[in-house]
Amino acid sequence: MKKIFFTLAVLFLLHNISQAQGINFFKGTWQEALEAAQATNKPIFVDAYTVWCGPCKFMAAKVFTNKMVGEYYNQSFINVKYDMEKGDGPEFADKYRVTAYPTLLYLSPEGKVLHRVMGAKQIDGFINEGKKALVVHGFK
Repeated sequence: MKKIFFTLAVLFLLHNISQAQGINFFKGTWQEALEAAQATNKPIFVDAYTVWCGPCKFMAAKVFTNKMVGEYYNQSFINVKYDMEKGDGPEFADKYRVTAYPTLLYLSPEGKVLHRVMGAKQIDGFINEGKKALVVHGFK
């Protein structure tokens, strides 16, 4: 019994460590995210998703949790995710014309759209979309 408990505890710890390697999504209001972006002069990455969307689930499980993705996005962006059907999501979807899921938005610190991607991406493609958003708009 102790061996099973120990094994489960180790698996839980490893799962949490692997999750910590990915993207750290901002906890706070949209206004606070904008303020953080302006204070750090970082653009904002927004994952506009729904809970029923298969490609959204793929991104959440396989891409956003990747160590390379986390290192790049955490350094380069204020990262936010919104369920487009709950809370402030519908209003956000209207404002930014989100009509497909996932929509990956790259916004200036003031909230202006710099780059928009619709649909899921693999790890390398997702990192390249972030680089494209930064380079084209003079952040790096």
